[in-house]
Amino acid sequence: MQNRRVVSSAVTLRPARAADARQMAAMSRDLIEAGLPWRYHTVHMLRLMADDETIALVAHDHAGVQGFAVMQFGDERAHLVLLGVRPQQQRRGIGHRMVEWLLKSARIAGMASIQLELRADNPGAHRFYLGLGFADVQLLPGYYDGLIAARRMRLLLREPAGGADATG
Repeated sequence: MQNRRVVSSAVTLRPARAADARQMAAMSRDLIEAGLPWRYHTVHMLRLMADDETIALVAHDHAGVQGFAVMQFGDERAHLVLLGVRPQQQRRGIGHRMVEWLLKSARIAGMASIQLELRADNPGAHRFYLGLGFADVQLLPGYYDGLIAARRMRLLLREPAGGADATG
């Protein structure tokens, strides 16, 4: 039996709005920060959305926010801060579409690389990012409040201005 990914065409991508912050925060708490102190609450999401150096993106349909992503931009490196898709919407191409949208934005902005950290106890997310071309850079024991290790991953988009991307 062939594994086919079902692409959810009813879900559209757009920049996040203030009205989306509560749903994004709840998804972060339930999907990303489970078992950890809740950091990305509604006010924090609103601050991220207001930051000129940050893109907050949502995947939505008639039922509301089905996924979201937040990426911050530096001089040459972007940092994928958060990416979450509701479990019932996973494996339908939504996460892939959001990352592709962010990759295009990063290339247009002239970024040399995109970095992210993900929970080391999330092999599905690890496979997802490997499939998008990200590479493991470092294992960070206790990264999340001393409780859970993280994997740092990076996707090189171009050679950085100063040579090798030594910005660990």
